[in-house]
Amino acid sequence: MKRWTAICACAWLCGCESALPDISWERMIDQPRGKAYRASPYFPDGKLMQAPPEGTVPADRALLPRPLQEGLHGDSYVSTLPMPLTRALLEQGRNRFETFCAACHGLDGSGESVVAHNMELRRPPSLTSEPVRSFPVGRVFHVISAGYGLMPSYAVELPVTERWAVVAYLEALQRRETPLASLPTALRARAEEALR
Repeated sequence: MKRWTAICACAWLCGCESALPDISWERMIDQPRGKAYRASPYFPDGKLMQAPPEGTVPADRALLPRPLQEGLHGDSYVSTLPMPLTRALLEQGRNRFETFCAACHGLDGSGESVVAHNMELRRPPSLTSEPVRSFPVGRVFHVISAGYGLMPSYAVELPVTERWAVVAYLEALQRRETPLASLPTALRARAEEALR
């Protein structure tokens, strides 16, 4: 008897369209909502978009000194690396350079690569000869961070310290052809000793 009653109730409910309310799966789309730059009665200043609380910064923004974060000191580019130069930094720079830069600029930074030979609009420049060789390190950092010409920004792919590591490695590439005679006496003696 109970089974028969349940079957009849189900049949009756299925046949009655008004017994169950229609479900709108797009309620979130159709609900009232504010649009950017419109007025709002919910906030004291009448604006829908509210300014961040005073003294806060975005969670993804690093709070680093300006020379390290932007490669600038005042209005000019920094001329020396704003972090300690270590073997680990150079190794990291080599890895990042070979991963992100070498495809266009070549493993040695000369601007000679398969990709460069196929770029008809504008070939990547040599990073080991003039004028790039005379750029301050802050300018090179800025180019990596913001992009230049056809080169995109690598600020998303490379955190600040990795960009500086690439700059340090590039300086090493640029100095690899420095004649021993042009080195200061102490460095020349160490270099000659290392070559023996």
